[in-house]
Amino acid sequence: MAAPKKGRSASAQSRPGRSLALILIAIVALTGGMFLSGHSTPRLGIDLAGGTSITLEAKNEPGQPNAINKTNMNTAVDIMNRRVNGLGVSEAEVQTQGDRNIIVNIPKGTNSKQALAQVGTTAKLYFRPVLVTEVSGKAATASPSPSASSSDSSKDKATDKATGKATSSSSATPSATATSQGRAVTDALKADATPSGSASAKSSASTAATPAPSGSVDPATAKLQAQYAALDCTDKAVRAKAGDGVKATDPTVACGQNSSGQWQKYVLGPAEVSGTDIKSAAAVFDTQSAAGWKVTMDFTSGGSKKFADITGKLAKNQSPQNQFAIVLDGEVVSDPYVSQALTGGNAEISGSFTQTEAQDLANMLKYGALPLTFKAASVTTVTAALGGEQLHAGLIAGAIGLGLVIIYLVVYYRGLSIIAIASLMVSAILTYVLMALLGPAIGFALNLPAVCGAIVAIGITADSFIVFFERIRDEIREGRSLRPAVERAWPRARRTILVSDFVSFLAAAVLFIVTVGKVQGFAFTLGLTTLLDVVVVFLFTKPLMTILARKKFYASGHSWSGLDPKRLGAQPPLRRTRRASAPVDTKEA
Repeated sequence: MAAPKKGRSASAQSRPGRSLALILIAIVALTGGMFLSGHSTPRLGIDLAGGTSITLEAKNEPGQPNAINKTNMNTAVDIMNRRVNGLGVSEAEVQTQGDRNIIVNIPKGTNSKQALAQVGTTAKLYFRPVLVTEVSGKAATASPSPSASSSDSSKDKATDKATGKATSSSSATPSATATSQGRAVTDALKADATPSGSASAKSSASTAATPAPSGSVDPATAKLQAQYAALDCTDKAVRAKAGDGVKATDPTVACGQNSSGQWQKYVLGPAEVSGTDIKSAAAVFDTQSAAGWKVTMDFTSGGSKKFADITGKLAKNQSPQNQFAIVLDGEVVSDPYVSQALTGGNAEISGSFTQTEAQDLANMLKYGALPLTFKAASVTTVTAALGGEQLHAGLIAGAIGLGLVIIYLVVYYRGLSIIAIASLMVSAILTYVLMALLGPAIGFALNLPAVCGAIVAIGITADSFIVFFERIRDEIREGRSLRPAVERAWPRARRTILVSDFVSFLAAAVLFIVTVGKVQGFAFTLGLTTLLDVVVVFLFTKPLMTILARKKFYASGHSWSGLDPKRLGAQPPLRRTRRASAPVDTKEA
């Protein structure tokens, strides 16, 4: 008689301890990582931990009386949502309220204050040429003075990205650098390329500190000079009103902080490039030089041409008129200078940035272009009192549901309930540890819908055990002993479990993609626990069942094992019957 072939099932049956050891090692490693990281509890959402709620009111821009419409409001919501979540703050809610209001709810967390500061900067993003700049203060001169303007030695330097060589000298002061792939443009800056207001402001930069006669400049330029002279950027109220109501096509005044933390005031020319011309921006670490963190930008086809034109003009100017200011919400967030045209369609701003500074600037560039101007109508603190009560009620409901499931398992499956309860405990531990680790890793925040998703997962996990147990009991009813019944039942139960979990995971994935806000928390938790169900059933439930099937209590079909053949109505063991032979003709014999 030929020896039976040893297949995969036989190998898996003989070594269930490996699977149990693997999942126990994973639990110990994840739990140790949770405590070592200092995040032993899951991060909570705004409904459980409280946070900040901001009401933003849309404003019509000059010359665009019909800008407030459903399309622009929805676009603004999408950009704001990406902006706050781009900082790693998950579970932030951004939604419209009425025709012109947007509500932004930001939960407490590691980056909540940072996101709060970012979401407040909701105006459009512009690249404007710098005409005049100086350190701001109440003792500012009456008109722009060359001596007060920045020089190349204290500002930014321009380098050729292709060669990595500096095209002008720089000081040791940390600064940003604008670079780009492509050839330098040799065209000189034309005198009539700037509107008259900007040209006049440029002229004022080269005059003495004495105010120019009123008849030598047009009224618009005189007004701009007066605004610049009176601008005190150290005053928050004055700073907030700088440039209010100014069109993108007009010169303006603005404020910004330099690398020393001092407030700088500027006269800026008309916007040459807008935030909508930026395709993408990212903060990356430069391993090829000592510059450290830098911000890379990719422009659209139209934006690339605009950027090449403005940098080509600025490259021919003297400081500070070879700088361009990146202006967001009326504030200059960066002002690198250039010494050549940047024509490659992509550029980078590099220097002595910290990681946080580089990421902040990248987010401003990437998500700074909004189709409307918004004003913060109210900023309120949200308490977690109501959410805490709901969480308490939800946990009570979850405990009651879990208790009912355990009672059902004990009454119906008896000894098999030990395997199911142990599997539920393993699944609960893995779920808790992963939620705690995902908080600092991806910004996952546990909110009330996410708690509901975890409670629903109890039923999904218990259903997988029931499928496996019923398959085993079916094999016993057919007259097989326990050990072969477990191995024969597993392939059939495995297919059913995988199909069921795939459907649940697919539903969770679709729900996560097509929804926003708190519903995503429910979908994420449901999908995570569904994946964990597969892991637990394959690496814990099945191996544990294989080991216990070798024990006398289960193998003998004890009445409290849940596998008693008599209680299950088992048939007698299947036996082969000899086929009746044909009658023999004695005469022929």
